[in-house]
Amino acid sequence: MKTLTKKLTLATMAGVSVSVALAGCSTGTQSAADAGQVPSDAPATSSAPATSGSSDSGSSSSGSSASGGTYSDGTYEATGNYQSPNGTEEVDVSVTLKGDVITAVTVTPEATNPTSVSYQTKFADGIAAEVVGKKIDEIDVSRVAGSSLTSGGFNAAIETIKSDAAS
Repeated sequence: MKTLTKKLTLATMAGVSVSVALAGCSTGTQSAADAGQVPSDAPATSSAPATSGSSDSGSSSSGSSASGGTYSDGTYEATGNYQSPNGTEEVDVSVTLKGDVITAVTVTPEATNPTSVSYQTKFADGIAAEVVGKKIDEIDVSRVAGSSLTSGGFNAAIETIKSDAAS
C-alpha cells in the first residue's frame, strides 16, 4: 500500500510540475512556434537593413504641400522586408498623411510562403485600427492580429515613407 501511495504522490507531483511549467508558457493564443512566427521580443536574425532597396517613390495626392507639419501631405508607398523562419519576406505599405497624421493605410501581402501570407493578411486586416488617426512619428507597431514579424517589415516601410515625406 505504501508503494502505491508513493507512486500516486510522485505521479501527481510530476503532473502538477508539468502543468505549472506549461501554464507559464501559455498566452491564450496560438504559440509562435506553431504559427511559424518568432515572438516580437526575439532577437533579429539578420543584421541587414530592414527596408528593401526598391521602394516606390512617395507620390503626393495634394501636390507636396505641407500643412504645417514635419511631413508633406499625400499618399506614400514603400516596401519593407523582414526575416521569417522561411527566409526574407516583403510587405507593401501605402499611407496617406495629413498634418503628420495617418488618415489611411493599406498593407498588401507580398510573402511567398503560405504561412507568411496568412500572417500578412491578418496583419493587413488589423493594422488600420492600430495606426489611423495617430501621428506617424508616434507609431511603432510590434504585433497585430497575432503577427509579430510582419510588424518589422511594416515599421521599415514606415521609416522609408517618413524619409520620402519629410518636408
